[in-house]
Amino acid sequence: MWDAYAAARPEAVAASPEYTVEHFGDSKRLANELLGLVLSGRKRATAELVADFIARGDQVPRIGSHWIACDGDGVPRIIIRSTELRLGPFTSADSAFARDEGEDDLTLESWQREHRRYWTRVAAAAGREWSEDDEIVFERFEVVWPPEQADRPAGHL
Repeated sequence: MWDAYAAARPEAVAASPEYTVEHFGDSKRLANELLGLVLSGRKRATAELVADFIARGDQVPRIGSHWIACDGDGVPRIIIRSTELRLGPFTSADSAFARDEGEDDLTLESWQREHRRYWTRVAAAAGREWSEDDEIVFERFEVVWPPEQADRPAGHL
């Protein structure tokens, strides 16, 4: 998948040649559910604890960086490219970000409720305690590959 993308979009790869291979969420079910939201076009943002990047030995993404998003079985499905990044605490999420993340009922209230549950669970599984003061990477992205899934520029049908 990466080789096909690199051949079709050499300038994007030259600007940001590194990529990660990962999935959304912390379970097969959640990975498939969230990937489905991306494939539908509803989800164009995600949020992750900085501590989780550090625990995996990954760098925090940068604008232009890529990741190959896999389904719950680990099968690569799409390539995503970061378009906007911000670091901040839990309380810095706003309603626009909650809507762009595309989950639940798209409200800030449901975003807060579900992310509190999620980060409490993943931190506990890693032997940590989550706090609303923990640093979070707020990321907006676009789907860039394969072509039939790629986001279309404004005005393009």
